[in-house]
Amino acid sequence: MAHLQLSAVAGARPAAAGGRGDEMEDVALLDSYDEEMGLPLPGASGAEAAEAHVRVTGMTCSACTSAVEAAVSARRGVRRVAVSLLQNRAHVMFDPALAKVEDIIEAIEDAGFEAEIIPESAVSQPKSQKTLSAQFRIGGMTCANCVNSVEGILKKLPGVKGAVVALATSLGEVEYIPSAISKDEIVQAIEDAGFEAAFLQSTEQDKVLLGLIGLHTERDVELLSDILKKIDGLRQFGVNSVLSEVEIVFDPEAVGLRSIVDTIEMTSNGSLKAHVQNPYTRGASNDAQEASKMLNLLRSSLFLSIPVFFIRMVCPSIPFLSTLLSMHCGPFLMGDLLKWILVSIVQFVVGKRFYVAAYRAVRHGSTNMDVLVVLGTTASYAYSVCALLYGAFTGYHPPIYFETSAMIITFVLLGKYLEVLAKGKTSDAIKKLVELVPSTAVLVLKDKEGKHVGEREIDARLVQPGDVLKVLPGSKIPADGVVVWGTSHVNESMITGESAPIPKEVSSVVIGGTINLHGILHIQATKVGSGTVLSQIISLVETAQMSKAPIQKFADYVASIFVPIVITLSIVTFSAWFLCGWLGAYPNSWVAENSNCFVFSLMFAISVVVIACPCALGLATPTAVMVATGIGANHGVLVKGGDALERAQNVNYVVFDKTGTLTQGKAVVTAAKVFSGMDLGDFLTLVASAEASSEHPLAKAILDYALHFHFFGKLPSSKDGIEQRKDKVLSQWLLEAEDFSAVPGKGVQCSINGKHVLVGNRSLMTENGVTIPPEAETFLIDLESNAKTGILVAYDGDFVGLMGITDPLKREAAVVVEGLKKLGVHPVMLTGDNWRTAQAVAKEVGIEDVRAEVMPAGKADVVRSLQKDGGTVAMVGDGINDSPALAAADVGMAIGGGTDIAIEAADYVLVRNNLEDVITAIDLSRKTFSRIRWNYFFAMAYNVVAIPIAAGALFPFTGLQMPPWLAGACMAFSSVSVVCSSLLLRRYRKPRLTTVLQITVE
Repeated sequence: MAHLQLSAVAGARPAAAGGRGDEMEDVALLDSYDEEMGLPLPGASGAEAAEAHVRVTGMTCSACTSAVEAAVSARRGVRRVAVSLLQNRAHVMFDPALAKVEDIIEAIEDAGFEAEIIPESAVSQPKSQKTLSAQFRIGGMTCANCVNSVEGILKKLPGVKGAVVALATSLGEVEYIPSAISKDEIVQAIEDAGFEAAFLQSTEQDKVLLGLIGLHTERDVELLSDILKKIDGLRQFGVNSVLSEVEIVFDPEAVGLRSIVDTIEMTSNGSLKAHVQNPYTRGASNDAQEASKMLNLLRSSLFLSIPVFFIRMVCPSIPFLSTLLSMHCGPFLMGDLLKWILVSIVQFVVGKRFYVAAYRAVRHGSTNMDVLVVLGTTASYAYSVCALLYGAFTGYHPPIYFETSAMIITFVLLGKYLEVLAKGKTSDAIKKLVELVPSTAVLVLKDKEGKHVGEREIDARLVQPGDVLKVLPGSKIPADGVVVWGTSHVNESMITGESAPIPKEVSSVVIGGTINLHGILHIQATKVGSGTVLSQIISLVETAQMSKAPIQKFADYVASIFVPIVITLSIVTFSAWFLCGWLGAYPNSWVAENSNCFVFSLMFAISVVVIACPCALGLATPTAVMVATGIGANHGVLVKGGDALERAQNVNYVVFDKTGTLTQGKAVVTAAKVFSGMDLGDFLTLVASAEASSEHPLAKAILDYALHFHFFGKLPSSKDGIEQRKDKVLSQWLLEAEDFSAVPGKGVQCSINGKHVLVGNRSLMTENGVTIPPEAETFLIDLESNAKTGILVAYDGDFVGLMGITDPLKREAAVVVEGLKKLGVHPVMLTGDNWRTAQAVAKEVGIEDVRAEVMPAGKADVVRSLQKDGGTVAMVGDGINDSPALAAADVGMAIGGGTDIAIEAADYVLVRNNLEDVITAIDLSRKTFSRIRWNYFFAMAYNVVAIPIAAGALFPFTGLQMPPWLAGACMAFSSVSVVCSSLLLRRYRKPRLTTVLQITVE
């Protein structure tokens, strides 16, 4: 399921103003909504206020809502009022001591509308602030103006917290409070606005749409209803016999989806079979239907327009046909009458969709491409009809241009059809990811004792957590899980981008959608449905494709004023040519013999209206962002939105966290030295006992070192056996640590055998008054100079010894740092380690700018200090202890996310644990926005050049006039050219480091 990356909705504001930035964004989002809808803000004196919900009848436009709001607001005691045109409802907050409900009713009626109070029982009151994100397919949008219109309508709906609409995918995502507004009301609101809408899917985990085979009669519906009523844990259901679907709401803790499907089939004796509907399949079906519908319209238009064109251009050269068409049929010539009939069908039957869309747009106070098409074709058609009738009754036959409107509609439909096909190509990445999900899974059946009793093939969408699944060689893994039997190699390239097969054995983690290569595996499902890595990746890519890059605001603004400007230019063009002709400013030879100044001017004006194209501007950004996010996913670089993609192009600082980012994150103890009379074995036992309760990576390294020191050669060889024996050994071998506490950025402290134990860095020792002997200081300096971290140990106030730990650098670290420098990016290393170790590591990778001994909470301050200098900062970390820094950075990159795709603080998730993807992310962003700029250049240059040519700017010098049908063809192909330009991004190849470094490899 595609999740909206909007801030989580909370029931109240943060307690302090100094909270995190994202919490303040939550407040801003809620406040803006509350102010718009007239709801009380948290913390406001709402106890003294009363509220009233009023049904208002007679409103038809936004002017009506403004009139109602003004009338009610003018009443004494009214604090706030919000009026919804689509829901015919007003929500009023007022002081009951100063105003009454009757006063509100009277105010609305005085404004000329009917009003009645809605009983409280009929008003859906939000019980909680839990929100859902739902995806809707929206049809009928043609340009950025339509997108703005739909978004504006959705955001005004009570209970809607946010809405994002994408023109390229014809999808909308709405974040809403389900207890305040239903998805059906959202669909109705979109349809009332003049667009087509259909619900696709939501984040509500306990609601599923099942398709049914065998649901034909009312008796079948009754049988299904009886079955569903008897299933425990199934809360409600709704049967749609027309579509053979049933929507069920169930408690997943009480009943599994597979149980529901099996119960339907078994209880009906096989007459009814249920299956989970795949929303992506439905979406693909809708896309195919739209393309098919457009193709049928195009065929019809061509079938009717070609004879019209033939009659006008070819028949006059063929004597027999010319004579036949010149015959009279009543007062009309046969040829003119045939053209009138054929073009009328094209204009009002095939072209009906343009009239309907234009009417809807104008009715809601907006304009779009359909308005321009309707104006141009109607002007040509109306003039031709008038000229035809004038010639029939006067005997003087002025020129008629029926073929103009027919050819314009045909070319526009051709452009729309090609645009639909091209836009479909931009979402290929999503389709490929969806296709990774296998359709079926082999379920291993076990008895109560856990013995294998059989196998069963089931729908992969019915897999439940805990199921044991059999995966054959060459087949796809159905769900995320853990190997419980078998060994093999798995191809994970389609998820992580890692080309080398990954070995898998018992206890290995596997990812759904990847391919088992060699041996048979039994896996236990841990994550299914929307919780799988693949589903999260699909969700992330969809969300990114839905989001708007800030540069899109430019296109939205231009689109909002584009059509009125074009209409104005058309009127000016007509007026200028007509007045010049009337005043004799140009020679009569410019006008055809059987024409006149009015027709001559009208053709220029129609060409201006038809050639202008607002669609190309609206498609320039979203199509490129859609292709780029899909390409990124194919390379293991997941982008969370168009805004992040836009910011990444300007990055000039990349801040690397040291541990787990520049290093492998696999700390190893390289030295242990005791500086007291304590035995080395006892020293290691003491340190391991203190670190056993810590979750720090260094603690794990110390435990492993001590374990192998004491039990080398005594543990079993198998991985599974080691883990089981290790837990048992640790419980018997380690000393009991009391009063354990971790000191952030310094170490740990506890009590063992009643004595205080300190394990950490110099700061921890100094704070507790522990003196480090000179020989230990010398040894420590030597360790730190060799890029190793020194861990100091004190027992009962005395220094005991120290350990040296190293975390090997990633092999590509130095080359990536050098590559970033070549790209003009300044690398910075950030670590909580001491300065000497930090500088040694930085020197090894080639980083000059080092920030060491930085506490986890201070990493965000380092990022902000770089931003104050005017830099755009990218922070690269593992998302473990650097989330504040990732959130503070302009671009947060969580590296090595692997199976943890939903790292909240990051703008990018680099699935592979490979630093090369940092360069890929920046390079992809730069290439994408270079393409977007070219798209805008093409779109703007097209209109800037084409409109003057259509207006006849070159006619006085060249004598060339652009006929309206050719102008229509140019307009149709302009948007197609922009989409095709974006599709060129599909040829993107991630940069090779040898190319970036300008190294020639022989």
